[in-house]
Amino acid sequence: MIKNTLSFARELDHKDPLREYREQFHFPQHNGKNTIYLCGNSLGLQPKATKSALIKELDHWAEHGVEGHFRGEMPWMYYHKYFLEPAAGLVGAEESEVVIMNTLTTNLHLMMVSFYRPTSQRYKIIMEGGAFPSDQYAMESQVRFHGFDPQNAIIELHPREGEETLRTSDILKTIKEAGDELALVMLGGVNYYTGQFYDLKNITKAGHQEGAIVGFDLAHAVGNVPLQLHDWNVDFAVWCSYKYLNSGPGGPSGVFVHEKHGNNPQLPRFAGWWGHNESERFQMKKGFIPMQGAAGWQLSNAQIFGMAAHKVSLDMFHKVGMEALREKSKKLLDFMESLIQDINEVSFKYNIITPKNPEERGSQLSILTGDEGKQLFNDLTEHGVIADWREPNVIRVAAVPMYNSFEDVYRFVELLEKFK
Repeated sequence: MIKNTLSFARELDHKDPLREYREQFHFPQHNGKNTIYLCGNSLGLQPKATKSALIKELDHWAEHGVEGHFRGEMPWMYYHKYFLEPAAGLVGAEESEVVIMNTLTTNLHLMMVSFYRPTSQRYKIIMEGGAFPSDQYAMESQVRFHGFDPQNAIIELHPREGEETLRTSDILKTIKEAGDELALVMLGGVNYYTGQFYDLKNITKAGHQEGAIVGFDLAHAVGNVPLQLHDWNVDFAVWCSYKYLNSGPGGPSGVFVHEKHGNNPQLPRFAGWWGHNESERFQMKKGFIPMQGAAGWQLSNAQIFGMAAHKVSLDMFHKVGMEALREKSKKLLDFMESLIQDINEVSFKYNIITPKNPEERGSQLSILTGDEGKQLFNDLTEHGVIADWREPNVIRVAAVPMYNSFEDVYRFVELLEKFK
């Protein structure tokens, strides 16, 4: 039973099996103390081991020069392979179905080249209305590239009047209604604004029943919610690494390509030399032969320094496991929601638009504010809270299980009550 007290929060922290991981991260400081950092859904904290990992690669470069590609503990020639096991575990994939490369929107466009191949009959895309701009712009430009009008080719999903989130039944109904005009279903796994975790399994099934390809932008989902992309038969997915995966600003992206596509060398794609058959890569011959699996979509050799930072965090996730992270995440959000409900019982102020069902959300709560919301956000910032403001009037807070504590949650809501 939840008790909305500081002593209960500290008791939960004392019993937390993941509490040791908090000490493995750097927290920004405010007046000589750790900030209440609730912004892991935008940029995760820096693991303390990141600096030494980068210095190690710098030293490797200094010592070996170009031969660093072939020498040492982790030769750069094979660098992307060191990520396969932990990345596959995070998204529920076979190791051959994942690759770490490029950045998110670049990878989204690369996937669209292969998986959005419209015809005069089947050309429409379904996506959520108000999706993150990178997804909006990518879809619009891809549609125009193929000679279609986004106003006609893109079907946007919107909540029912008076509601803030999408109903799964409405998503499935829209997919069915699009029928044989539907080329692609392309949604965010977790909506950046509301924090809603979509039913990816059933959305994928519905899209396939209509003959469409189904892909997801998992920027707010990977490292946040449990995923089983292979078993759900998802066609492709992309994600970034700088949010929940704590890999630094602009960190490398991940790609999932289901093996049914990854093992098809005839599938059109934009080719690059690092995606070419590894055994013949340095023969410099004409004629692109893709590597099997997601690796066949690589363009260039690994960006070592960004990927070195990413590996630090991925190794931590691999050690902890999503099951333990998910269990703590649910407890953190339940505690936060309970504390906010206590405030609202006295004087209703904070409207949480994130789904109440724990299975339909991750580590984020989105709090809809009134006209004074930006001032509230500024007041919180001045008192050591690092959260996230999203226009027009939402404060997003993410209690990340890898490093946030129950006392963080309590202190945050204590300030909400102070400024209500």
